[in-house]
Amino acid sequence: MNPDTSPLGLANLGPLAQLRAGRLPERLVRLLAGLWLYGVSNALLMESGLGGSPWVVFHQGASLHLPLSLGVIMILVAVAVLLLWIPLRQMPGLGTLANTLLLGPFTDANLWMLDTPESLPLRWLCLVGGVVVCAIATALYVGAQLGPGPRDGLMTGFARRTGGSIQRVRTSIEIVVLAMGMVLGGTAGVGTIVFALCVGPITQFFMRYLVLRLEAPTEKVSAAVS
Repeated sequence: MNPDTSPLGLANLGPLAQLRAGRLPERLVRLLAGLWLYGVSNALLMESGLGGSPWVVFHQGASLHLPLSLGVIMILVAVAVLLLWIPLRQMPGLGTLANTLLLGPFTDANLWMLDTPESLPLRWLCLVGGVVVCAIATALYVGAQLGPGPRDGLMTGFARRTGGSIQRVRTSIEIVVLAMGMVLGGTAGVGTIVFALCVGPITQFFMRYLVLRLEAPTEKVSAAVS
């Protein structure tokens, strides 16, 4: 298997090659739509009150041991995760920068528009909707092939280098991060477990349909920059 291409057709292009790979307007729309939906997902999960994602649990746990705000810790964790990209030879790109700069504001905007549901069935609906929307959002913005965010890049990097499925790799990462967060003292709920176990398989499903496979000329560019 080509170590620079995942089983789902995700090519590991450098930043400039990503922009030159063709169909850029369509890919930019997919990137922005995916990040907006990621913000919708975050808001739905938070408003459900049934537990945040494993990464949120980890950030909360780390905040108990460091004299820093949650936002600063999220930035530091993102930098640390980017360092893990080096041995994986995962390439950053416009999508990586967009994820870093836009995901927070998109989440805040959706939190402002959504109200916390009072009934338990509606809270569960928010939870399930948040997990499904997160999977669609990930497949859309990662599938645009403009570079994943720090945490999703860890997923795609491991999947490409090991030949494993997105489902297994993402689920494994979510479980490890959740365990670390709980050891640090982060608060998890039933929604956290549902997210950790379900988001990987659902993301794998949508990746099959939403990854924008690049044309043959792009693959030559990929080989040239490897």
